[in-house]
Amino acid sequence: MSTSLLPDFRLVSHSRVTLTELMIPSYANLGGKIHGGILLSLMDKVAYAAAAKHAGTYCVTVSVDGVNFLQPVEVGELVSLLASVNYVGRTSLVIGIKVIAEDVRTGTVKHTNTSYFTMVAKDDDGRPTPVPGLVLETPDDTRRFLESIKRKELKAQFSAEFDNARSLLAVAQQLDLLGNENCQLGY
Repeated sequence: MSTSLLPDFRLVSHSRVTLTELMIPSYANLGGKIHGGILLSLMDKVAYAAAAKHAGTYCVTVSVDGVNFLQPVEVGELVSLLASVNYVGRTSLVIGIKVIAEDVRTGTVKHTNTSYFTMVAKDDDGRPTPVPGLVLETPDDTRRFLESIKRKELKAQFSAEFDNARSLLAVAQQLDLLGNENCQLGY
């Protein structure tokens, strides 16, 4: 392979992005907490910003892992989404996002979520395109890169195991599993 086809390398710090937004009443649900969809939209934006900055091209979201809302976000809090490239493949990037909310009146800061967005870089024709390599600047960068490899392996393993279990599932022989569940058959 010609070296001209190899991607260049960019520092993790090159594409770190922080997006901060005030949570306003129109973002709240009937319980007064910020809608999860609002937070997901902000996470998608910051993931795009970090991925596009690293790749130098348009990127699309292909999967989202680890969306667990640990604590609610309140109206009036400042939400900061800290994004960085944790891993790069040939055309894909894993963006780690840490979400924190700050009550500016009290100074209280809480970690509300950590998620991982897998993005794919696209060329002008919409085809996947190679991304630059990643220079791991700190031991934390190296840990995050290795964790991304492990997460990818476990995700593939789970997917294969679930597909196998689903193909072997004999519904009629498994109905006893429904006994302790909050459901009933309507047929």
